[in-house]
Amino acid sequence: MKEEIKKVIEETGFPIVQDEKSGAAQWVDMRELRLSYIISVENIKPFYEGLKEGKLLGTKCKKCGRLFFPPQKDCPSCFDSDIEWVELKNEGTLETMTVVFVRPPSFGMYDPYPVAIAKLDDGPKILAWYKGDPQQAKPGMRVKVQVCKRKEGYVMYEIAPA
Repeated sequence: MKEEIKKVIEETGFPIVQDEKSGAAQWVDMRELRLSYIISVENIKPFYEGLKEGKLLGTKCKKCGRLFFPPQKDCPSCFDSDIEWVELKNEGTLETMTVVFVRPPSFGMYDPYPVAIAKLDDGPKILAWYKGDPQQAKPGMRVKVQVCKRKEGYVMYEIAPA
């Protein structure tokens, strides 16, 4: 395929080819992206400990009272560091949802998957995989956040119909 793309670039100046199924123009990047990373989560360890117990935790600024999810070490609103951990209500309303068909390589072992944004009853918005029929999902419907185990073996959370 790389040779085909090189030829297309020589002819047109761009690595743009026509999709075989839809006929749509597609940019074909010649670079391979492989990424491994380590991220410190020391400052938000209680979040993961809560997930292990089936709880969804966020942080609340003691100075301005704002509630955050994902949890924050410092308040991004008033920049204060006096933060407390709070258990969030696991119910809310669906704001939007989409299905990811073009998956990054790290999610290649998954079928196309729905991703949703919900607004929790206590305020914060949450982005997560949606467990339910995407055809039945409607903005404003009641949803819940539930702790689950992912295919990779680790604990995470997802949004599901209430």
